[in-house]
Amino acid sequence: MPRPGAPARSTLAWYTRRLRSMSPQEVAHRASTAGATVLRRVTGDAEPDDARLLGRPAAGPADWAALREDVRRGTGRPVLLDRASAAAVAAEHPAAAKDLVAAADRVLEHRFTFFAHPEARYEGPIDWWSDPLAGYRWPDRPAHEINHRAGHGDPKWIWELNRLQHLPWLAQAWLLTGDPRYGAEALDQLDSWIAANPPGRGIAWRGAFEVGVRAISVTVALQSLAEHPDLTPDRLRRVVRMLAAGARRCWRDRSRHSSANNHLIGELAGLAAVAIALPELAAARRWEADALAALAVEADRQILPDGVGAEQAVGYQVFTAELLAVVALLRRLRPGHEPTPEDGVLVAAVERSATHLADLVGTEDPTPRTGDDDEGFAVRLDPAPVRGVREHLALVGVLTGLPAARACGRTDLAAAWVAARLGDPAPTATAAWEPGSVYAPDGGLVVLRDRRRRVTVDVGPLGYLSIAAHGHADALAVGLAVEGAELVGDPGTGSYFAHPDWRAAHRSTRAHATVAVDDADQSVTGGAFLWTEHASTRVHAVDLAAGRVDAEHDGYGRLEGPVTHRRVVEAPPGDDAVLVVDVLTAEGGTHRARTTWPLHPDLAPDPADGGPAVLVRRGDELVLALAGAATVPLVPWRLRGGDPGAGELGWWSERLEARRPCWLVGAELDVAPGTPAVVATVLSTASDPATAPVVEALEEGFRIRWAGSRGARETVVESVAAPLGASSGHGRPRRRG
Repeated sequence: MPRPGAPARSTLAWYTRRLRSMSPQEVAHRASTAGATVLRRVTGDAEPDDARLLGRPAAGPADWAALREDVRRGTGRPVLLDRASAAAVAAEHPAAAKDLVAAADRVLEHRFTFFAHPEARYEGPIDWWSDPLAGYRWPDRPAHEINHRAGHGDPKWIWELNRLQHLPWLAQAWLLTGDPRYGAEALDQLDSWIAANPPGRGIAWRGAFEVGVRAISVTVALQSLAEHPDLTPDRLRRVVRMLAAGARRCWRDRSRHSSANNHLIGELAGLAAVAIALPELAAARRWEADALAALAVEADRQILPDGVGAEQAVGYQVFTAELLAVVALLRRLRPGHEPTPEDGVLVAAVERSATHLADLVGTEDPTPRTGDDDEGFAVRLDPAPVRGVREHLALVGVLTGLPAARACGRTDLAAAWVAARLGDPAPTATAAWEPGSVYAPDGGLVVLRDRRRRVTVDVGPLGYLSIAAHGHADALAVGLAVEGAELVGDPGTGSYFAHPDWRAAHRSTRAHATVAVDDADQSVTGGAFLWTEHASTRVHAVDLAAGRVDAEHDGYGRLEGPVTHRRVVEAPPGDDAVLVVDVLTAEGGTHRARTTWPLHPDLAPDPADGGPAVLVRRGDELVLALAGAATVPLVPWRLRGGDPGAGELGWWSERLEARRPCWLVGAELDVAPGTPAVVATVLSTASDPATAPVVEALEEGFRIRWAGSRGARETVVESVAAPLGASSGHGRPRRRG
């Protein structure tokens, strides 16, 4: 996507690149969609009244009054937020309930905080089109005419406000305290929002995804608000009309082809939520059937057979799995519901995703932040600013009873509330499950776990679909965590719209724990959410018992004088050292390569002293030593965010729109045609500094002599004659060891 404020020529270039990423079928679909949009502009966007009640083409006041009573009683629809569950949650989790009420109090004062932006407050009524942080009011025009990339503040901020995910907080606070102010505020805000945002007009309707996520929030809150004395039949009618208009757009304008990522899941989940919560709508049965059938297909596409999220982004995997879980939960809570094959598909996807996430974080390891994370929520029943993996696992444990999820989950208010509704009094009961090493061949992630240490190796694709919107150029990146603390890891997302330079840097190869050649990215970017050329990874071998991974990628095959990067990682069980061997083979020209090891911001390398190792400390404690050797001269390098010449590198982002400086350390070397250049790096977490390895050439490969905490070791890297590009491991079941 073009950089905010970019000239028209840059915008045209982005659209040209985006067009090239589309199939002929997608081009035809988008042309048809554009034509339909023009026609609706001519006709005034006249559409059927989707708020018709079943069997009542012209529902009158008595019909809406009857519907209000049915919603209050939960007749034929799921009830998630109710007084009995509120009482149970307040008794079991008083501190969490108090935090929730405090969050609702901030909403009463029209105070909102999204991402790492500072708090914003509206004095008087909320202006749903105005971003007080940017001092910008989005234009009053049809949604499809609004350019959210124009550089006026952060569109994600205004979208987050208009998702209305604070309405469930107000509903919960009313149920927890009995104070009618919370329910009255929720209803007043709904009135205000509906009046300010007619269907299809304004930034809040820019994209069916926003419509779908908002629909979940409103439908979850609406049932409990039906008990409030201020919900009149006429108010209910307006809300239902808004939800019905949104449901129609969720299906009509759903994401397709190269855009059919997590957005499509959100659109379908919103459509399903409206249909399940309001079965009286004339189109409800058709909407629910269409949504469930499509969700079942997408669940199997976007949660891979080994449980990895297809978008190669942990944050989006949690978001996607929770959208599926919300639909499964609402259907399960509906009176008289009998599970269908589609229900089974959704639950199975949630379970295999949770199994992978549990393998990833274990019982005490930090969450590795691969790919993008925009801190999205399917529904907010807890005031935490981000949705953590362990909180998600607790919810899955309650919903499905999955042992891995129950063993690794950490209960928050969302899991507690669902547990109260489902009758599970102990959502985090310890289960008979232990984390181990695992290889997920479809998603391309290896986890090597031993005692206090976890090593991750990324051998997967760039991302999902032709644009790989949320992937990072991090092929063969290595992560290292010890005793629950990250030492070497991913720099995070940085920014989406507010800081385009952050966005570019945090997706780049140089920011990740891999090798960059000629300071180029492994894959070619066409915009902030578009990759036009994807690096392809080939796995030679994974041996979980030995702790060894051998893979290569072809991302630098496009260079003049192509270069292949092969990486062998050896993390022997019982040893405190990890060996990483990088083999760089050039077919022509001389190239400059750079190894990078991003250190957690709490860590700092000792000042350079000319020694063979980089010593890394947390305060005064030595926690990591890196020692390297190569078949060609190595030149050590390091930088920290904010240093002269560092540019936008050397930053670590734990929240969207926030970052703090971190150290990048590594070495530079020249790669010339002929004999491959080999770099061997020992990462030692023992109390003694690492000893530099020795690299020896063999007739068909290389030998590395190195030392771990258990003495001398020898690793042989044999030459690989097979052509690059063949798939490795895809379709096989995930393997644990």
